[in-house]
Parts: sequence; C-alpha cells; structure tokens
Amino acid sequence: MSQAFQSDSTKTSVKKDSAVPSNTPKHKTLLRLLRYLKPYWWALALTVLGFAINASTEVWIAKLLEYITDAINQGDQSKQNLFPLLIISLFFVRGVGTFLGNYYSALVSRNLVYELRVEVFNKLLRLPSSFYLANPAGTISSKLIFDVEQVTAASTDSMKTVLRDGLTVVALIGFLLYSNWRLTLILFLVLPPILWLIRVASKRYLKLSKGIQQTMGDVSHITNEVIGGYQVVKNYGGQAYESKRFDKSSKKNLRQGMKVVVTNSINTPAVQLLMAMAMSVVVWLALRPSVIENFSAGAFISYIAAAGLLSKPVRSLTDVNQKLQKGIAAGESIFALLDEPEEDDTGISSPALSGEISMDNISLVYPDSTVALRDFTLDVQAGETVALVGRSGAGKSSLVNLLTRTLEPSAGMIALDGQKIEDIKLESLRGQIAMVNQQVVLFNTTVFNNIAYGSLANKTQAEVEKAAKDAFAHDFIMRLPEGYQSEIGAEGLQLSGGQRQRLSIARALLKDAPILILDEATSALDNESEYYIQQALDNVMKDRTTLVIAHRLTTIESADRIAVLDGGQIVELGTHTELMQMQGHYAQMYARDFE
Repeated sequence: MSQAFQSDSTKTSVKKDSAVPSNTPKHKTLLRLLRYLKPYWWALALTVLGFAINASTEVWIAKLLEYITDAINQGDQSKQNLFPLLIISLFFVRGVGTFLGNYYSALVSRNLVYELRVEVFNKLLRLPSSFYLANPAGTISSKLIFDVEQVTAASTDSMKTVLRDGLTVVALIGFLLYSNWRLTLILFLVLPPILWLIRVASKRYLKLSKGIQQTMGDVSHITNEVIGGYQVVKNYGGQAYESKRFDKSSKKNLRQGMKVVVTNSINTPAVQLLMAMAMSVVVWLALRPSVIENFSAGAFISYIAAAGLLSKPVRSLTDVNQKLQKGIAAGESIFALLDEPEEDDTGISSPALSGEISMDNISLVYPDSTVALRDFTLDVQAGETVALVGRSGAGKSSLVNLLTRTLEPSAGMIALDGQKIEDIKLESLRGQIAMVNQQVVLFNTTVFNNIAYGSLANKTQAEVEKAAKDAFAHDFIMRLPEGYQSEIGAEGLQLSGGQRQRLSIARALLKDAPILILDEATSALDNESEYYIQQALDNVMKDRTTLVIAHRLTTIESADRIAVLDGGQIVELGTHTELMQMQGHYAQMYARDFE
C-alpha cells in the first residue's frame, strides 16, 4: 500500500474497535460457546463419567471412616484386615475417574481453542479493508491469541470444575441427607446469601475481564508497532518514549488484574465464612445427645467427615466464577468479530477480461464527508497505459482501490469490458489485476514462495525464473545461499529495499494479468535498478492495460495518456507533449520535479 493509499483510505470513517464486545446477554454467549462442544459429546460423556466416579469416592471416604471406626469398636479383626485393600481400591478407582475426567475435558478444551482460532483466522481473511483500518493490528492479534485462550475458561475449564466439584457437592449432600436430613437442611439456610455474593462478584468479574482484554490489546498493539518500526525507534531515540507508553498500558493491565484478585480474595472467604457458620451449627447440633443417640460412632464420624469434605469443592465452585466471567467476556469479543460483516461479493460472472476500463461520473465520499473523487469520468482502452499524477490526497490511490473493490463508489459506475464491476466475482476480478505497491509486502518464507504466492503456487520453476529475470531479480537471487529456496526472513528484511521491490515486481509479472497497477513501483530502487526495471516494466506493459501512479514525472513520460488529478477530478488529460504545451498544472509539476 502506498503512502497515498494510507492517507486516502484512513479517511474512511469506521467505528474504531468495531470488534469490541457488544452488550449480548452473557447466557447467550455461553450457550453459543457450548454449541462448539456438540461434536465432542462422547468426550463430554466420558468426562462426566470420570468426575462422577471421582465424586463417589468422596462419599466412599466418609463411609470408609465409618467402616474403620465400627470395626475397631467391635474388635472385628477380619474387617480390619480388609483396610489396606479397601484403601488401595478406593484410590485406584479415584485415579481412574480423575484420569478420565481430566484427559477428556482437556481434549475438549484444546479442540475448542483450535476450532475457534481457525474460525477467527479464516474470518480475518474475509473481512473488508475497513475493518483493518478501524482496528489496530495488535488488537486483532490479541483476539486471536489471548481472547481465544480465555474463552476455554468459560466453556471447558469452568465445566471441568463445575462437573468435578459440583458432582462432589451433590454426592456429599446426598449422603448427608441420607444420614440425617433434618440436620443437613441447616446447610441450605446459607444458600441465598451465597448466591447473592456470587451474583455481585460475577458482574464485577465480567466488567474487569473486559478491561483486561482491552489493555492486553493495547500492550500487543504497542509491541507490534515497536517490532515493526524498530529502525525508526532506534534512529530517532524513541526507546524512552516507547518504554513509557508500554509501561503505562502494562500498569493498566496490572491494575485490572489486581482488582480481579481483590474481588476474588473477598468473595471466596465470604462464601467460606457462610459455609463455616452453617457447618459449625451442624456440628454443634450433631454433638447434642438427642441427635447422636441414633448414630453409631462410625456413622457420627462419617457424617462429620462428609460435612468437612464439603468445604474444598464449595470453595472451588466459588473460584470458578472468576474464570467463567473471563471466558464470557472473551467470548463476547470473539463473537463480535465473527459477526462482523464480510466483503459483499455481488458478482455473478467470471469473465476473461481484455483490460478495457470505463469510469462514468464516479464519486467517492467518505462517511466523515471528505470527498475523495467527484464526478470522475475516464475511459481506458485495452492495452493502454494511463498515468495518474497529482498532489497527495488528489484521489489517485482511492481510484485504484475502487478498481479492486477495496472501496465502493458513492455514485457512478465502473465497468470492465463493458460489464459492471459489481457483477464480476471478487476472486475473478482481483485475479485479473496485478499490483505493485510502494510498500512491499513479503512473507517469512522462501524467495520462490514469495514470487509464486497464493494462486500462483502452481507456477513452474521456469516460469518463476523468467518473471525474476524480467524484473532483474534473478542475479541477486542466485547469489543467495540457496537460490530460490533461500529464506528471506520476516517481511524480507534480509534483503535491500531495491531487492524487495524487484521480488514484488516479479510476483506481478508472474501473475500475467490483463490489468496492471503500478503505485510508485520504482520509488524504492537505486538509479541503476530503476533504469533496468523501468525497461522491464516498459516491456511488460505492452498489450496490457496499465495504470501508473507516479510522483516522479520523468518515469511516465512515455505513457499513452497522463491524467492530472486535483480535488478528486481530472483537470488535465493528454500525452506528455500535449500537457507540456498547455503550460498548466502538469507543466508546473514537471518543472518542480526537475528543480
């Protein structure tokens, strides 16, 4: 993307952070998350079975204490001899249940992360440019990495705790009710205040979790900026500024995290205190002679033990609320992104284009009322080379991006080979337009894969080499350690600016599209490279419709026509010679270029 495109496109008024979580009811978010678990019903069934076995062993512990106590009081040696076997059997069964529960809940959890992450990434590939203009790269990557992991807390990690400890609580309370239901009912008296505490804490957890996600997005965004612009940071002494900016965002994240800790540190002990109050009353009443007269010593001990065993699972169930709210907040963020409108492909045909372009009274007005193009009309014949010149902000790059439907016109009609552009399928349209931008985009892979990228991956070695030779890139490629199979590093930073640009041109040449767009394509080259590449471009532009955006007017003197843009309109149109004779805008720009 050129600087001009950056300046023009960023005028698009799109609500910033459009993928911020909406006010969707959290139960709907949770239900939507749980739908992802349907294919793994069998794993969930095994998880429930495992934790049910684990919960039953808690009751067996209480019963084992009763068995041991009564056996000792009765002096029954045969029962006492079974103690080791019973204990080993108990913990063996407990281990089997724990393994089943933990393994299959983890299987569900990791598969959920995988499926959500892939779905989010594929969604990002289909989103329009306006989304990327409105949301910083760091915020988007934070959703893909941080938020997706947090989602598992709502749907699987919380489920694991609820199943394991919830079943344990049910089993123990069932045992207590069976042993003495009147005494056990006292425990239910503290249930309303416990539920109230959990409700209050849930609202605060959800609010704080959203704050944590936002600050994580800020941290990720700053990190991406510093990594991508490390040379500017170093050359302009920006280390202190960036360190301060990062520290500020990190402290916000820290404060949000500590507020969660404070809330949890108050909520959990409060719930435990209520439980302890109920338990103390139960134990006090259990020690009354009128109550324990119907208990054997073993039954009394098992009852007290079962009541005591309730404390740990209740505490875990209280703690799970924090994880659940984190996951729900992350789920809202993820689903807001997944619900973003995708590119509107209205195309119905995939014609083989010759390159004829017709733009009739095109206007482009951004939502903030900025006018990029106004009543713009231009017809380009197939095989013709038209250069677009004008000061920054004149609408040159906006015009180019209308041709690829990166932007949509506010009024007017664009036709290719006489067919409305909106009737051509996006894949077909973009497959027949090759672009070389001022800002080169390369990927962390081999030279070959960078040239034969995407739909060009089926090209042969010979075809790739021919494109590289035409772009004067073959020689420097062969000097690399492994030639075309050499890795060029992230963004191709192991190469010079001119070398990166030549790979970009080779990619466009390999595409062999009927329409070629050159957006300051030679600006990053040294004089010698520019000379050779200009020759290569002159050759490749033959029999191909070419639009050239240029600031250095000496590079477009040979264009069939030159359109001078100002204020979103064509103010002059003609050949280089004709425009120079007019002594107007173009002649003045040309004179300044030489100065």
